[in-house]
Amino acid sequence: METRICQFCNEPLRGRQDKKFCDDACRSAFNNKINCDQTNTMRNINNVLRRNRRILEGLLTQVKDHKTKVSEKKIQELGFIFNFHTHTQTSKTGAKYFFCYDYGYMPLNNEYLIVVKSKT
Repeated sequence: METRICQFCNEPLRGRQDKKFCDDACRSAFNNKINCDQTNTMRNINNVLRRNRRILEGLLTQVKDHKTKVSEKKIQELGFIFNFHTHTQTSKTGAKYFFCYDYGYMPLNNEYLIVVKSKT
């Protein structure tokens, strides 16, 4: 019979025939090692998206109707990065909104933005 070894620490395995790792720590370490490059990229992108969302949310904290007008310069000074958003929505009038999760904005022609909170 062939001796099976843990795919992470190379220790002999005991137990089920289809077992690949000696314990949960080895399984987790193995998967973290495989996914570390992808995880770092995803973590960095998600950090930017969360920061963008917090900035948009902060602009709407004092507003009751979930909509406000703000200059592009002001939002950039707060650290907002326009290249990152989760999705877009087009209104019935054809206006395109860029969202970071449930908060979004629509660029206006005169260097201003309309910041909104999604109703759903």
